[in-house]
Amino acid sequence: MSAISTPNRPVVAVVAPSVAVSRLADYIEIAKLRISLMVLMTVSVGYILALQEAASYVPLLHACLGVSLSAIGASAVNQWIERKTDGRMRRTMNRALPAQRLAPAEVLTLGLICAIVGSGYLLMTVNVMTAAMTFLTFVLYAFVYTPLKRVTSLCTAVGAIPGAMPPVLGWLAAGGQLDWMAFSLFGVLFLWQFPHFLAIAWMYKDDYCAAGLRMLPAGKSMPHVTGLLAVCYALGLIPVSLLPTYFGGAGLVYATVAVILGIAYLVASIGFAWDETRASARRVLLTSLVYLPLLLAVLTWDHLRLLEWLRAV
Repeated sequence: MSAISTPNRPVVAVVAPSVAVSRLADYIEIAKLRISLMVLMTVSVGYILALQEAASYVPLLHACLGVSLSAIGASAVNQWIERKTDGRMRRTMNRALPAQRLAPAEVLTLGLICAIVGSGYLLMTVNVMTAAMTFLTFVLYAFVYTPLKRVTSLCTAVGAIPGAMPPVLGWLAAGGQLDWMAFSLFGVLFLWQFPHFLAIAWMYKDDYCAAGLRMLPAGKSMPHVTGLLAVCYALGLIPVSLLPTYFGGAGLVYATVAVILGIAYLVASIGFAWDETRASARRVLLTSLVYLPLLLAVLTWDHLRLLEWLRAV
């Protein structure tokens, strides 16, 4: 920051452009835009799957905006709560809060405002159920899952609940009910998260242990336990991923792709369980990042194709 003055004018403070850019980058990091984009994708899939005929996509735009604001709010509050533990981990110690580039009060304020405004916007533009479930998702993630990370390894199961909610929120935004099809979308996202996050937790187990976070394996000597858990969840994901076809939301094309992708995810998890190394854990992580967007893309396409066929019959 510099000061500029003239003989007849008061001193004016000028913020260096680099400082403003740096603060903007910190706020973007706080918002975790990559996660927000994943949320937008899954909300959109849920919305499209709930449609049984041509309908307006305006509610989807409203839903995406409201849910995104809530997701940003959850991310900000999460980082506010974890600012001290983040400072003890090598991979997070340079984040804006532990590095003291942003004040805790402003990040907490940002988070609460985004969450409240997001849910309020959904209430006014979409429907009551979507707004209520979005706010509940925010509360579960920020104020239940986040504190539990310092208490029990079961936090992963709790955190998977808000993580699996975005497609259900999209489903509700389109006027869908909380039926078995909505449950199947929730189930796919719920089970998908476990091998993904178990691999991450294993890769950074020493960091988590140093920070006092009880994420499996939490720095303990537990050979093959983390990998075997990943295998169990990947195995359970295969039949659950077929539920959209069973409940009439997609056809055989989706079912075939779901089985192929599920087997690939399972094989990667088995490799991790057999030989728990950073390389095998990374393979699980990379496979998970291919699995989900490809599965949801095929599910959406096959659903729309099935609707066109039903209209033509």
